[in-house]
Amino acid sequence: MTELVDVQATTIHAGMVLAILVFAYGTIVSPSILGVETTTVASWVFAATFAAIAVLHGAYGRTDLALAFGGAAVGWGSLLVGSSPLAVTAGLLALVVCGSYIAVVMIRERNDSGVAVAE
Repeated sequence: MTELVDVQATTIHAGMVLAILVFAYGTIVSPSILGVETTTVASWVFAATFAAIAVLHGAYGRTDLALAFGGAAVGWGSLLVGSSPLAVTAGLLALVVCGSYIAVVMIRERNDSGVAVAE
């Protein structure tokens, strides 16, 4: 019998826990880590989480989701380093387009697999 592990969910949960720990550190201990604000560090954790999921989807042969999560990671990065309105707009656009694609594909796959989803 083979066991299936939802690697995407595990990766998202790990990234979320790390981001929350960074925020907690910023609230309780110090507002910065090595001179960088904890909100910025937590945002980079989210970008890295999306990049990790992109690599995992690429390894499993899901090129469409690998590109979508990679695009979301690039969008986050563009927002974080964007120093012009064009860079910030491009980052937001990448997040909206890639996030929309991810949401539609995930909902369709959950429905096709018979897993109950909230309506």
